[in-house]
Amino acid sequence: MKQLLIYEQPLALNRHQHRHLRLKAELGGYGFASHLNSVPLTTVEFAQAARDFPIVFAGTPDDASMPAALLGLDKDDNLFVDAQGQWAADVYVPAFLRRYPFVVASKDESPEDFTVCVEHAFVTTDDKGLPLFEESGDDAPALQRAVSFLADYQNEVRRTEVMMQQLREHKLLIERTLKVERSGNEPQSLSGFCVVDEARLQKLGAKALEKLSRSGSLGLLYVHLMSLTNVQRLSTRWDARARSPRH
Repeated sequence: MKQLLIYEQPLALNRHQHRHLRLKAELGGYGFASHLNSVPLTTVEFAQAARDFPIVFAGTPDDASMPAALLGLDKDDNLFVDAQGQWAADVYVPAFLRRYPFVVASKDESPEDFTVCVEHAFVTTDDKGLPLFEESGDDAPALQRAVSFLADYQNEVRRTEVMMQQLREHKLLIERTLKVERSGNEPQSLSGFCVVDEARLQKLGAKALEKLSRSGSLGLLYVHLMSLTNVQRLSTRWDARARSPRH
C-alpha cells in the first residue's frame, strides 16, 4: 500500500525558505479521502478501529507491510465520507487521515530524523492563514502540533512493523476472499488482501505464543480477527447510501 495515497504535491518545509508560508485556516473536511477504500492503520488504533471497520493486511503474505482499515466495498469508494466531504459521525478516523495535510519524509539511515512536508495546496501567503513559523524562524504552534503528531505516528508505525515482522516470521498471513451479501443484489467478493490464519495461529508452539503475548501482538491478532465481522456492516452502509435520495 502506497503511503502517499492522498498527497499530490507534498512540500518539504524549510524554516528559512518558507518563513512566510501559512496553513489555510479552512481545510475542508475529509473530501480528500473520498476515493480511498482502505487506509493504513497502526496497532495502537486497533481497539478503536475494530468497532467500525474490518482490519486487513494489504498485499501478499510475504510482502504485507501494514494493517489497513477497509473503508469501502468498491474501488475508489469510501463509505464513510459523504457528498459534502464530512466524515461519518461517531466513526473512528484513522490517524493516517488525521495527520493530513502534513506528512513526513524519513531518512532511511535515521528513522527518528524526518523532514516535515505539507500538501502544497493547503499553504498560502494570505494573512488569514495560520503561521507555520514565527518571525524568529521557530516553529509556530500549528506546526508544533503537527510535528508532535507526526513523531507519535512514526513511533507507532515502527511498533506496528514489529508485529508485521512476527507475522511474516511465523507465516501467519493467508490471502482471503470475503463474501459480502447485498440486499437485492448478487453477493460480492472482496479480495487483494490477507488475514491471519487462525488455525495456524493456534498451532504455534508455546514459546512462539509466549513471545507474541509478551509483545502485545497476540491480543491484537484476535482483535483483527473479530473485526472481520464488520464487512457486513460495510454492506449495510452501502445499501443505506444507495437508498438515500441525496446519493
